[in-house]
Amino acid sequence: MKNILIINSGSSSLKFQLIEMPSEKVLASGLVERIGQASGKIHYKSEAFSTSEEMEMKDHSVALKEVTKHLMHNDYGVIYDPADIPAIGHRVVHGGASFSDTVIIDEKVKQKIEQLFSLAPLHNPPNLKGIQVAEEIFPDATQVAVFDTAFHQTIPTCASKYAIPNELFEKKKIQMYGFHGTSHKYVSEKANEYLKKDHSKIITVHLGNGCSMTAVKDGKSIDHTLGFGPVNGLIMGTRSGDIDQSVIFYLIEQLGYTAKEVSDLLHHKSGMLGLTGYSDLRDIEDQAEKGNKECQLALDMNAYRIKKYIGAYAAAMNGLDAVVFTAGIGENSDVIRKLVCTDMDYLGLALDEEKNSVRSKEIRNIGKEDSKVKILVIPTNEELEIAKQTISFV
Repeated sequence: MKNILIINSGSSSLKFQLIEMPSEKVLASGLVERIGQASGKIHYKSEAFSTSEEMEMKDHSVALKEVTKHLMHNDYGVIYDPADIPAIGHRVVHGGASFSDTVIIDEKVKQKIEQLFSLAPLHNPPNLKGIQVAEEIFPDATQVAVFDTAFHQTIPTCASKYAIPNELFEKKKIQMYGFHGTSHKYVSEKANEYLKKDHSKIITVHLGNGCSMTAVKDGKSIDHTLGFGPVNGLIMGTRSGDIDQSVIFYLIEQLGYTAKEVSDLLHHKSGMLGLTGYSDLRDIEDQAEKGNKECQLALDMNAYRIKKYIGAYAAAMNGLDAVVFTAGIGENSDVIRKLVCTDMDYLGLALDEEKNSVRSKEIRNIGKEDSKVKILVIPTNEELEIAKQTISFV
């Protein structure tokens, strides 16, 4: 048995899990939040103990050192020494065209991740910071990078290439890259196990604050809603999703916005937040139930966009075996699932509303018995998927 530490480093947060492999037992997990702010907080949980403590987290180095203290605590720790962790798996959002698979991190890999900062400015910088801090605290551990974009490297050129001058594709590598690949890979493999099929046509729907969909044919990604960056496709918590490019030119040329202001608008002030004033779907559903028409319209728009992509991907794959809902919203919002699956009988989706209303952490089929297409809810586990890929290097 070997302990694999999984780190998902954000701009002001650090998620972690310590997983015993290959048993897949989670020894400890948690979150450090508000890093760099006056009042930080660490949440730590193991099989026998859990705690939440407030303390100043000056930077990511302090945060990871605090995580290590909890993991090795005399009373409730789960390891005795940093050497008890032979490998650390890091989630890295953007691998560009440089990384099509999981890699051991060296100086060249870190340089490449840094070169891709401009493609994922919200994610790659803190991802790299997490790597640097982990190298400092766990100098003997093998550091491994698992890229969100890697699963989508199988998307054919006819789907990943944009209709812009060829030299931008060939020399500047401007193309669709895709994201949330670790999640889409994990749940699509679980769906194939459930379906007991070697050849399948599946649409995975990852719905959280960030949202994306993937057409997965025979286990491989062949199309995806996010592209060069993580802002297009579905309507998200604060991101716009698909928008007519003419709107961007109009904002700049006619309304006086700078390019930075437009970027900020589309990344941080749009989506469900821009439509309703709320970014948390639970608040939006609650307001809609109370009669808030803007919130109800936003829910309808959100579901409509998902339905359009289901139709498009069913056409791209020439068939459909299952639609899989996953991530925070996909797993927990029976409202969104119902809106998406209503009036989809032409494509063979028939939702069982009673099954849809049940909450569970297990894989479940929420379609009617006679539904031609399975409607599955599969809890994602990106950390476990990262651990599975990391253990192969130890």
